Amino acid sequence: MKQLPPEYYQLLEQLQAIDFVLVELTLYLDTHHHDQDAINQFNHYVKEREKFKKLYESKYSPLLQYGNSPSGSPWDWDSAPWPWQV
Repeated sequence: MKQLPPEYYQLLEQLQAIDFVLVELTLYLDTHHHDQDAINQFNHYVKEREKFKKLYESKYSPLLQYGNSPSGSPWDWDSAPWPWQV
């Protein structure tokens, strides 16, 4: 398997942490629709995730497919290890 730099793992871990926060906030907001602080936190982490996603994808590879992430040329969807391979 291709050797990956430490930054790869740091970015992936940051994305995973943000995803965890977004899942938890989603579950909370499902039952607390009017909690403006939670909505603000959710929106903040949505922006953070987009920032880290763009940084990760610009350096390594797309995270999602089916139109969720652009591809480089040549097609690079399968160029990086899958998250469960690292």
